[in-house]
Amino acid sequence: MEILKVSAKSQPKAVAGAIAAVLRENSTAEIQAVGAGAINQAVKAIAIARGYVAPNGIDLVAIPAFSEIEIDGETRTAIKFIVEPR
Repeated sequence: MEILKVSAKSQPKAVAGAIAAVLRENSTAEIQAVGAGAINQAVKAIAIARGYVAPNGIDLVAIPAFSEIEIDGETRTAIKFIVEPR
């Protein structure tokens, strides 16, 4: 599964488009964010993506979870969102 990585500088509309595209292809998307700014952008992108797929009769749900990742040899805690149709 492809992981969409979101940063604090990511544009929510662009991420939302990527989420919608991944959902149409795989029916599940995983979004990963580290830090408050990145999580904020990810949540906004999920809300926008719901609007993108709603006309097709798809209602999205997002399941948040913690994830341990390694950045520059250092272990960090990330928030991951598993987005799928309900």
